[in-house]
Amino acid sequence: MKKADLVAKVADEAKIPRAAAERAINAFVNVVTEALKAGDKVALPGFGTFMVAQRAARKGRNPRTGQEIQIPAVKVPKFKVGKNLREAVK
Repeated sequence: MKKADLVAKVADEAKIPRAAAERAINAFVNVVTEALKAGDKVALPGFGTFMVAQRAARKGRNPRTGQEIQIPAVKVPKFKVGKNLREAVK
């Protein structure tokens, strides 16, 4: 499902104009992004939790040359699925 499809489904489900649905979806994405940048978790009970995880530094290998390289530590966004969503998908 692409963003346009999601906007259309949300607009139909909530019985609101597509423009309002798109603004709501964009606002949700922006709020979650800002919260994760600040290091916060965003929990939606039954749906899941958005969080930031720390990936440790490690050694890797350049596949072309075989040379060993150091891969730096990074923060990555993660999503932990909630029980209701997990059960609905089964």
